[in-house]
Amino acid sequence: MIILGLRLTLSGGREAVARLAVIAAAVALGVGLLLSILATINATATQNSRNAWFNTGSGKSASSQWAAKADTDPLWWLLRADHFDGEIIGRVDVAATGPNSPVPPGLSRLPGPGEFYASPALSKILHSTPAAELADRYPGHQVGTVGKAALPGPDSLVVVIGHSPDQLAEQHDATRVTSITTVAPSSCNGTNCTVRAGIDSRGIKLILSVAGTALIFPVLILIGTATRLAAARRDQRFAAMRLVGATPRQISMISAVESTVAAVIGTAVGFGLFYLFRTQLAAVNLTGTPYFASDLTLRTSNILLVSVAVPVGATITARIALRRVQVSPLGVTRRVTPRPPRVYRVIPLAAGIAELSYTIGRVPRSTNGQIWVFVPGILLVLTGLVIAGPWLTMAGARVLARLTSRPALLVASRRLGDDPKAGFRAVSGLVLALCVTSAAVGIIGSLNAERSIPQAGRTVAGALGANYVQGFDRTTGRQSGSVPPLSKATLGDLNSVPGVKGVLMIHTNPLGTADPAAQGSPGSVTPPVAGLASCAELAKMPAHSACASGAEAASVPQNYGTFGTYNWERWPTAWPATGISAQSLARLPVQEIVVATNGSTSAIEHARTILANTYPDQDVPRTVREDHAERGAQLAGYQQLANGVILVSFPIAGCSLAVSVAGGLRDRKRPFSLLRLTGTPLGVLRRVVLLESAVPLLVVAVVAIGMGFLAAQLFVQAQFRYSIRAPGIQYYAIVFAGLVASLGVIASTMPLLRRITGPETARNE
Repeated sequence: MIILGLRLTLSGGREAVARLAVIAAAVALGVGLLLSILATINATATQNSRNAWFNTGSGKSASSQWAAKADTDPLWWLLRADHFDGEIIGRVDVAATGPNSPVPPGLSRLPGPGEFYASPALSKILHSTPAAELADRYPGHQVGTVGKAALPGPDSLVVVIGHSPDQLAEQHDATRVTSITTVAPSSCNGTNCTVRAGIDSRGIKLILSVAGTALIFPVLILIGTATRLAAARRDQRFAAMRLVGATPRQISMISAVESTVAAVIGTAVGFGLFYLFRTQLAAVNLTGTPYFASDLTLRTSNILLVSVAVPVGATITARIALRRVQVSPLGVTRRVTPRPPRVYRVIPLAAGIAELSYTIGRVPRSTNGQIWVFVPGILLVLTGLVIAGPWLTMAGARVLARLTSRPALLVASRRLGDDPKAGFRAVSGLVLALCVTSAAVGIIGSLNAERSIPQAGRTVAGALGANYVQGFDRTTGRQSGSVPPLSKATLGDLNSVPGVKGVLMIHTNPLGTADPAAQGSPGSVTPPVAGLASCAELAKMPAHSACASGAEAASVPQNYGTFGTYNWERWPTAWPATGISAQSLARLPVQEIVVATNGSTSAIEHARTILANTYPDQDVPRTVREDHAERGAQLAGYQQLANGVILVSFPIAGCSLAVSVAGGLRDRKRPFSLLRLTGTPLGVLRRVVLLESAVPLLVVAVVAIGMGFLAAQLFVQAQFRYSIRAPGIQYYAIVFAGLVASLGVIASTMPLLRRITGPETARNE
């Protein structure tokens, strides 16, 4: 039977070859996607392991390492974050106390005082940027390049700067270590290390798994649809074989051979597609930096899993798609109307919505708990749509049949009412794509609306803020940590930078006036104490710059440099006056400095360099845009992933639609030919074919879009206490383009209708 199955598969004419090619292409696409997801998970873990050395000296690791390796010369270590043009620069300051001090990965030796190593990407920027905007922050000269072993990705910006031990010993955050941490950030537990740099590789693994599931759904539908190409012709052939003595097991073997051959070919092609596009896959910025192409590797277990699971899955899918053949030798020729779907098909969809609704106010605290709450609910909604689709199609067709008297609409609605499963099967991939798109747009749009910078202009986003606070006392409401005020010379240097609009210093508050924007800090006994600012300096800020009439100084929030761009801040229109003179204010220590710029890179970076060199032992200032980008870095990666899911799912769904419509035409060519012989115009038949796909698509699409947005609302309400926002014009453009393209795919099959419904097709075989 295997040999017979191979002959029927490979020598069964153009129909068999076309069916084999489509199934193999669908399997290849699924394998390529699955391999890409597995390789990305592996690359994320590898990338995260290269972040390990940044966490040297964190938590309890510094003291424990020193105690364990007392014979090693200690190394002074200080990790800080620098910025340039919106990108983060990992800055590591080191000072060797002897010849046996540990050397970080990627370096041939430790840099001495006045020397530094830079990553290849940072080296290019240093050579192409004026020194006043970047290089002047790093004392000395470059002596080498940081190697790949120390870089998470090819565009990572890293600098390792050498100092004398006395210089770093004066830095309050510097620590002495005797070894470089090798524990990946995802494995830090607070004792072996504390995460100061790294990514949530476990969370990304989960998100990639969910995204892969969302993509595999349409691929499986495409495989099932392709398997049913010329189903009627094969049903008759298999029934004839049953009549001459073939057993159900033998028929199953023959049908499985075709699926297995296509799956094996598709799996091999899928591996080729993965390696062909691996370089393009490496450019995906999911974690904040692209991957090295060499990191996108497959483990032996991954290869075995895909090589075995995909052919088995494809065979099972084909077996389900052709299960009608197992009825009896005459089961195919007995053309009876299938039993209509029942209303209970909407239960899984309702259960998914109920499960997501139940999570509101009951979200687990742990990430794994949240995963087990939300993921099953979302997958239940997607599965419920597929299960409920035939019933929704039948309901829509029956309503249409009552409201119309046109021949094409009547024929289409009657057929959809008789066999709604077949009608919905053609558009099921598109329905899932619309639901996934709506949910992704709803979730990402809500998070962007709540966390993005308001429409306050480029100057707010480009405002540079330097915060020199080291801590907060909840008992007194005061912040600790400050720096001396800017000298007149430094202030003059800042104001002379082209593009700088003003400089604001926020001073400590000896008066103890309350923060005018505070809503009450959780756990604090007293309200937070405000910072004090000069009204003359405030007037030059791009927003929230008004003081009470006649005031010289005002009370402002402790985090004024954010300009109220976070949703929990509710700022007044004018800052209240304080009883302190401008002269007395100018002598007070400073806790925050804000530099207003025109948003240009040169102005921002020049001002940043001046502040970094003025306070070399403090954190480097960053802009409002950079602050938001850093907080939403993971969100940006997930948004890119969501865009990828949308862009991939629609073409797959379109292929399923094309294959299904074309296959349905070939299966019904004799009934259509008989209709033409009885006088039915070809135009009516074309409208029937178009309506048979358009009606279930439009009816179920409305439900799918609604369920997608409802699932998004329940998710963001439960997880973030947000509400979804109305989608932008891009969403409507995507949906409109998808529906138009779908109708175009259906219309492209119309020329086939004329060729296959000629008089010769109506003859009895």
